[in-house]
Amino acid sequence: MLRQLAIRDVVLVERLELEFSDGLTVLTGETGAGKSILLDALGLALGRRADSGLVRSGADKAEASAEIDITADHPVCAILDDEEIDRDPGEPLLLRRRVKADGGSRAWLAGASVPARTLRDVGEAAVEVHGQHDERGLLDAKGHRALLDAFGKIDTGPVARAWEALSATIARHSEVEAEVEAAEADREFLDHAVGELESLDPQVGEEDELATMRQRMKDAAKIEEDLDALDPLLSGAEGALSQMRQAARRLQRVADVHPGLAEALSATDRAIIEADQAEEKIVEARRELMHSPDDLDAAEERLFAIRGLARKHRVEPDKLPELLAEMSEKLEAISTGAERLAGLEKAIAEARKSYDAAAAKVREARKGAALRLDARVAEELVPLKLDAAKFATAIEDAEPGPAGIDHVSFTISTNPGAPFGPLSKIASGGELSRFILALKVALAEVGSAGTIIFDEIDRGVGGAVASAIGERLARLAEKAQVLVVTHSPQVAARAQHHFRIAKSSDGTVTRTNVVALSDEERREEIARMLSGTDITDEARAQAAKLLEAA
Repeated sequence: MLRQLAIRDVVLVERLELEFSDGLTVLTGETGAGKSILLDALGLALGRRADSGLVRSGADKAEASAEIDITADHPVCAILDDEEIDRDPGEPLLLRRRVKADGGSRAWLAGASVPARTLRDVGEAAVEVHGQHDERGLLDAKGHRALLDAFGKIDTGPVARAWEALSATIARHSEVEAEVEAAEADREFLDHAVGELESLDPQVGEEDELATMRQRMKDAAKIEEDLDALDPLLSGAEGALSQMRQAARRLQRVADVHPGLAEALSATDRAIIEADQAEEKIVEARRELMHSPDDLDAAEERLFAIRGLARKHRVEPDKLPELLAEMSEKLEAISTGAERLAGLEKAIAEARKSYDAAAAKVREARKGAALRLDARVAEELVPLKLDAAKFATAIEDAEPGPAGIDHVSFTISTNPGAPFGPLSKIASGGELSRFILALKVALAEVGSAGTIIFDEIDRGVGGAVASAIGERLARLAEKAQVLVVTHSPQVAARAQHHFRIAKSSDGTVTRTNVVALSDEERREEIARMLSGTDITDEARAQAAKLLEAA
């Protein structure tokens, strides 16, 4: 809902701030007073085309801002989330636009600088503007299906879920098909690579083990001569152990002669024990280091084979078993590909059948809703002096999608026997506004933008038709905030809020001003609309009757 419009240096407006309320608000004034300026300024704030011609003469820039109230579930919130714009939920949302005299422009949303496109998206979601040649809103067939679904309370959830399942199955089929085709193209390479890997059968960690083993065997060859030389030193007839044992035997015979000799015998015994242990360790080490030249050759050959295969496939040696599994899986995909694809094709057929059934059910619901909507619009056409016209909701085949298989468009025929066509192509300016009003009233329960603006919807009509327009605008204002630029006293009398737009000049500068009218001022303004510049008592009396009747 539009709360405030602030304008600065827009055409004839120097500075203006207007506060708006809910219900029906009318803006009136003499021809040329500048009513269109307000709509142009509002359009600027809502992100529509920024024209440097809007800049007031003598000013370097024009600026307009609008404050709107939105609910927590309003479509605008999704736009704010996408743009990562934070705002205080308890405060109105501020839209601001500036255009320079040289043509440059900037836009802000909730204080954040944004592209004009974002401001326009928010503006279109929050405020509907219906002018003589406006081809958005109800005139845009892209939104007609959603409006019909809302009017008919049609649940499109099942068809959306069926479409999602069908799309996912088709996508999986494409993936498998691509996998099989790619694998088939590489069959010869895969056969050779898998055979090579299976023949070698590399294991995780094997490269490190072989490298360690190879280094140990190379080290053993280097120390073999030294180990051989140790044998006579430790265990030979003249070796250290033999001599230490002889020394121990001699010490045993004299150990009791002197305490020092007993200690020497004890130390010799310990040395013999340590030497025995050293000999055992040397024997054990030699046994572990013992290898044949063939063992070294075999270890080196396998190590180099593993490393060579890893380089060939550009992976680490420990990744070779994983690579073997992947390549084997691709080969398996070739052999089972046809079977997998056949299974997915069957699943696609089943998913398509479910989707077709859900889409057909939605189509029948739409047909019923279309008949009800057509009848409700028809009821509104006669009082609006459109009794020769017919309205029809056209449902045609469309590309299948999450919303079904239907293209929905609102069409009209303005004369008996004339073909039906789009609203914007068939109806004249005045007829178009009245058609939109009839459709908006018929769709009132559906809900739409919080604010709906009609620009001279009553052009070219008067009397009973103008009264019917006013009555329907008042009904529509029970569901949404409605602003109307009007020349009709019958429409003005229906409003809860009334602004008068007037132009003044001091001989040098011409300005447009807008004032909110009191009850008495409203009577005078409606009397002026009835009689012209010279307001008569009869016009005042008629104005009072219109206000009383409203």
